[in-house]
Amino acid sequence: MRLIRRQRSLVVETPAKLNLFLEILAKRADGFHELETLMVSVGLYDTLSFSEEASGQIRLSCFAAGSNCGAKLRAADKLPSDGNNLVVRAARLLRDHTGVSHGVRIELQKRIPAAAGLAGGSSDAAATLMALNRFWNLDLSHGLLTELASQLGSDIPFFLCRSAAAIGRGRGEVIEPVRIPLGLYFVIVCPDDGLSTALVYQHCRPASKPRSVETLVDALESVRLSRAGQLFHNALQSAAEDLNAGVSQLCNRISRQPVLGHMMSGSGTACFGLCENRPQAIRVAARLRAARIGRVFVARCRT
Repeated sequence: MRLIRRQRSLVVETPAKLNLFLEILAKRADGFHELETLMVSVGLYDTLSFSEEASGQIRLSCFAAGSNCGAKLRAADKLPSDGNNLVVRAARLLRDHTGVSHGVRIELQKRIPAAAGLAGGSSDAAATLMALNRFWNLDLSHGLLTELASQLGSDIPFFLCRSAAAIGRGRGEVIEPVRIPLGLYFVIVCPDDGLSTALVYQHCRPASKPRSVETLVDALESVRLSRAGQLFHNALQSAAEDLNAGVSQLCNRISRQPVLGHMMSGSGTACFGLCENRPQAIRVAARLRAARIGRVFVARCRT
């Protein structure tokens, strides 16, 4: 996450994430699922701009990136601009917690596809907490911001952990940073139709013999990327495939490319392949774009 201070505004670039591993361990009494996941942040960014709002209101506008704040979002990426948006909820939570009465105007330029399992909304919420802590001169600790983030969503704390990769436990909010190679290149494909995270979780089942993330982490830390690709695992993928047959078709397309491993990310519907290097990722992306199966991105595990 990168913060840029301008004369009258604060601009934040905030990344997407991929789940390289996701195991469902149990259904909890609170309705959430106990899980273990490995998340990496990648170089596909939303941009948020924060400026003063004299009315004292929290105002959010959403646009397609690169549009000079004029182009409309694709239908699949349309977002609410009221209290149903995590950005607004994050700003309100921060204001309620601190008792300040400041307003803010937020412009969100979207690059990260919505409802794709890339956590764009969670990343935007984390960016809002971090940016407004500075913009409103609140001086809240990192620990308190993380606590507030966990109230908003399970994977929001990951984007505040100051690490490019982390294991998530609990419902995903208990974060353990890990060190993995930062030169990992991924090709990400996002179909036009997304899936509701809640719906996918409703259709999943806890594993009877859960896998451990540690084997994958060991392979990545020792830069055995071919082995790592074989260890990718997403317990939500079968549920997502039952709800959307296009997920299986998309993963099959990627599997036919020269990738080291492939999988659906999070609750879908985006799928990705791990490549040996950037030139290979560019070649694979070109082939997938030619197939017209969705939006295709090349992204590197960020530093």
